[in-house]
Amino acid sequence: MAKFILLYKGPATPPADITPELGARLMQAWDAWMGKVGDALVDVGAPFAGSSTAVAGDGSTNSASDLNGYTIVEAPDINAAKTLVDGNPFLDDGTANFAVEIYELGTM
Repeated sequence: MAKFILLYKGPATPPADITPELGARLMQAWDAWMGKVGDALVDVGAPFAGSSTAVAGDGSTNSASDLNGYTIVEAPDINAAKTLVDGNPFLDDGTANFAVEIYELGTM
């Protein structure tokens, strides 16, 4: 089985805007999705928090993209990995403002 990283891309909700009630609903949605993914879940991942930057090959810096978290799953191929995204809470707003980018992980 191959491993795939799911990269969450879109505008993050500022932590200060997450009320205890919203936080509880979000955790319930994530728990349900993780339960659905089951044994394919290799690393639940984490949100990206705090400062971010991007460094170019010439040493210049710029703003980082709007990636804001990751999860690692295991699947036989990319199409199977794509099906694991079904029901992912990050995509529950139904707009194109949010996306999950899927990359197969290689070995060094």
